[in-house]
Amino acid sequence: MVRLTWQCSKSVYEKYNMNLTRNIPIKPDDSVLLFIDVQNFSAHRQGAEFADLSEAEFQEKYAWYFDELESHVIPKMKAIQLECRKAGVEVMYTTIESLTLDGRDRSLDYKITGFNVPKGSWDGKVIDVLSPNEDEIVLPKTSSSVFVSTHIDYILRNLGVKQLIISGLITDQCVESAIRDACDLGYLVTQVSDACLTYSDDRHSNSLQAIKGYCRQLTSQELIEEISNA
Repeated sequence: MVRLTWQCSKSVYEKYNMNLTRNIPIKPDDSVLLFIDVQNFSAHRQGAEFADLSEAEFQEKYAWYFDELESHVIPKMKAIQLECRKAGVEVMYTTIESLTLDGRDRSLDYKITGFNVPKGSWDGKVIDVLSPNEDEIVLPKTSSSVFVSTHIDYILRNLGVKQLIISGLITDQCVESAIRDACDLGYLVTQVSDACLTYSDDRHSNSLQAIKGYCRQLTSQELIEEISNA
């Protein structure tokens, strides 16, 4: 009897999952492209995150990151931004930025980490090459996940969004956090694998491997082709 019950349950489970998949092509009217933390603080060589480093320290810790970011990742971000705008996909941004000048509203984790991006500061702005249009939404956040310290879930539901396209920084930190929370809240997530970046190739690859159970992963070119054929 126990074995029969297990077999029946397994059969129902398999039948149920046959109708569920993450591999659903992007539907522009139901989708948002979300850029995470592509801002002066962490994506510009003069950003505050790097301000206290000597040139030697900067080169040792971040030379690979900025070479990859500037030569490959940002151009791919720009390409998907343009394609999404062309197809009518809503484009949104979140940046690390406090709601106060002194950062007293930051999460405990951010306070312990020791960085603060003051309200209205240059560091809190999206980098110029990806500058938002005047009617595109930018959400300041003070936590790793945009879903924790903003009303993004409320906004996405008001927009009728079912699918999230995620690109940004840092792959194994704020990007991963957003993907997990979005999935738990019922969104279908597509991560643009070559339009995300962290501080080493190994970390980036490990993150993509770890998070792939939560989302679809497409390259920027695959995403562009999919949207252009939608």
